[in-house]
Amino acid sequence: MRITKLHGLAVLVTAGITGAIWYYYPFSPARAQEHKASPGEDSVLKTDLYETSLMFPWRRDVLVLTPWLAPIVWEGTFNRDILNAQYLQKKAVTGVVTFAVEKYIQFIEGFMSSANTYFLAGHPVNFYLFTDNPEKISHIQMAPENHLFVIPVQNDPRWQDISRSRMDIISCYIQSQFQHEVDYLYSLDINVQLLAHIGVEIIDALVATISSWQVTPQHENKGSEAHPEAQSAIPEGQGDFYYTASFYGGSVPEVYKLTRACSAGLREDTENGIEAPWHHESHLNRYLLQHRPTRLLSPEYYWDPELSPSTIQVKRMCPVHQHSQRQRM
Repeated sequence: MRITKLHGLAVLVTAGITGAIWYYYPFSPARAQEHKASPGEDSVLKTDLYETSLMFPWRRDVLVLTPWLAPIVWEGTFNRDILNAQYLQKKAVTGVVTFAVEKYIQFIEGFMSSANTYFLAGHPVNFYLFTDNPEKISHIQMAPENHLFVIPVQNDPRWQDISRSRMDIISCYIQSQFQHEVDYLYSLDINVQLLAHIGVEIIDALVATISSWQVTPQHENKGSEAHPEAQSAIPEGQGDFYYTASFYGGSVPEVYKLTRACSAGLREDTENGIEAPWHHESHLNRYLLQHRPTRLLSPEYYWDPELSPSTIQVKRMCPVHQHSQRQRM
């Protein structure tokens, strides 16, 4: 009996050491580029879905954990069956916000068809489509568990103003409507095509997608702010990753705080005659530096087809095309 106890103790110790090695293993060169979390970031919100994702075997060829211990979701780093079972127990409803203004109405059919097929398939999703031409929206066949809500929105003369107003519109509708209808909310560009399943592995309190152009820490990225007094400015040498505004979200309260803060920053910059180089995306990145995401989605979740796939095993979503800067809205 004594041998059995000693054997059990040895197994536990070995398992603990092995787990620690796996947990902190430098999976890629980017792992060495660590930054200290800002004050107050120690108590980052984590969900039971986050805890489950850590139980699944990790890949060694990519960075799967941030310095502030938020998971980075790649193909092969989660068990969708386990996550689906947990999500069903939560009885949650997820919302998707997208904008089809002016010529972007041409992307509605392709976006809705692919999103209806691949986005949280089998789980209830409310799609909120903002458009300045609601009368031109033809009937769209939805999955039984999904619902489409077409919401009229006023067009702006400049595409930069359309981009700027998105954060304000989302925060206002969260307060008046969305908070009563969904538990999680995600913002997606309309000019994208979903190519593979995007499931409940994306569910967490505050979720951001790493830009396919920027998988290394932010001090090497594009989009530096020319105006240090701008609300979107990130001090030299600071930052973690560069996040795309084409796909972000999380719990409704967290998305409300994000959109409200970005909207206020955009408004203040406009009053001071400042326009961020990447508009609402610049403000999104500033907010996520100060309020770090609890879950990051790898570039698989918004992959630019102009780039070589390298470590990308699955391209889950891609822009339809990018012929002009206007389509960065």
